Amino acid sequence: MTPSRSTSAPEPRPSAPEPPAHEAPAHEAPSSGGRDRAPEGRGADAAPASSPPRNGLTSSAARAMVTLALLVLVPYAHPSLWRLRLLSPLPEGKGLVVVPAPAPSASVGETALVMETTEQAELRQPEEVALPAAAAELMPAAVASEGKPPRSIEDPSGTAMTPFFRALAAVERKAPGSIARVTYFGDSIVASDFVTATLRRKLQKRFGDAGHGFMLMANAWPGYFHNDVVRFAGPGWQVSRVVGPFAKDGLYGLGGVSFRSQGAGVFSRFGTAESGSYGRAVSRFAVDYLKHPEGGRMEVKIDGETREMIDTRADAAASAIATYEVPDGPHALEVRAHGPGVRAFGVWMERDTPGVVLDAIGIQGCRIRFLDKSDDAHFAEQLRARSPSLTVFQYGMNESEDGELFPLDQVESTMKAVLDQVRAALPESSCLLVGPMDRADKKGEVYRSRPVIPKLAAIQRRVAGQVGCGYFDTFGAMGGSGSMGIWVQRGLGGADLAHPSGAGAEVIGRWLYLALMEAYEGWKASAARP
Repeated sequence: MTPSRSTSAPEPRPSAPEPPAHEAPAHEAPSSGGRDRAPEGRGADAAPASSPPRNGLTSSAARAMVTLALLVLVPYAHPSLWRLRLLSPLPEGKGLVVVPAPAPSASVGETALVMETTEQAELRQPEEVALPAAAAELMPAAVASEGKPPRSIEDPSGTAMTPFFRALAAVERKAPGSIARVTYFGDSIVASDFVTATLRRKLQKRFGDAGHGFMLMANAWPGYFHNDVVRFAGPGWQVSRVVGPFAKDGLYGLGGVSFRSQGAGVFSRFGTAESGSYGRAVSRFAVDYLKHPEGGRMEVKIDGETREMIDTRADAAASAIATYEVPDGPHALEVRAHGPGVRAFGVWMERDTPGVVLDAIGIQGCRIRFLDKSDDAHFAEQLRARSPSLTVFQYGMNESEDGELFPLDQVESTMKAVLDQVRAALPESSCLLVGPMDRADKKGEVYRSRPVIPKLAAIQRRVAGQVGCGYFDTFGAMGGSGSMGIWVQRGLGGADLAHPSGAGAEVIGRWLYLALMEAYEGWKASAARP
């Protein structure tokens, strides 16, 4: 507040006191040994020459204050400098500076996969997961398995899910050739087929098993896993990933990873499940690979017999998909490099029967903005090749690790940019954002939720509405702030206080299924009304 000015006459200023006889006047240099004689030509008793009175406004201190004031005021004169306005607090979630997106590895190049891709039975999610007794107290039985979900799909537009529901309706009618494809992007939760395995199985149980969907050529991370399928790969693949090291050309296929053979003998194998109720049959394999100037030769075998030898050398880089039809039933496909330079992205398995396919595309350490590391045209081409009826995005785990070091306004803008790109590539597809789980830190015996989680959830909800996607509030469904501590104590949360346990992943998968089916039944009832 500016103080009011007085209108009364100023009081007279007191005269400056005379300096003591032993002190030099302020305008004279103090005497120093042997230097107190009068200058030549002046008597010792001559009055000293007078100095002009000083103006305080021209002092160094005053100039510094004026400069500081200008520096403070300049940002208010130009909108682009709003982050530097010192007298105005930044809006919540906005950072002072724009920082580059952090990535686990900032290098351009490749890293070698030295481990084999094996069955990893310890990661398999049972078809029927019994919830811990303590967890059963946390949620009513109707919510845990069947009935009404704890949160409904939010869809301000009222039409975000319509393309997916139309595909489900065609499958439900058993229309020839009908498949409802779901392409589900996410971080480490999805990379282990947590949540997605439960959702895939429940959708296939109701609508039919039309195949397993997309898989990477090999385990690009130790925890990468797929349920209801057999996978194996030998060592020798070199990989570039959207989380680093990066491919110079930005070509990562659908799954965010480019695989290149180091030499002859590098191979990957994919087959139908040998036990269980799901994934027991396939009628079509598709190999997603890259033609390029340094390409090598790769052999494709089905059930041990050579089906094709492909020369991947070409004048320019271009995506290619080799499709192989087989009689519906149990089969295995192998891709084997016959030299260096073979670049491949993955394989998908489908069936010629009405049903649901769910691609689990999990990228360990990924933030949604990292999907923009892909070349835009290439990524759009890969999305259109799969032609999903629904794309799902489940991120927030790693964004919560960033906290607000990466400003939240940039989290929002980069998320919107990725979703806008996907919507442009798939204008006839539905999209759904699955909000972040609660995440906690433990001090002593007290669990405290990270304050960034509700902010991330609010950002995702807002962006979903802006781009025309549905939104599922995982954070709210869990119970909001403080819920992860309870989940851990009840056997639903992981020891890291960030991931779900196997039982917790089952619960979230059930909730998603129930929320989708609730919205689907509502859509059908609305469509049936005249």
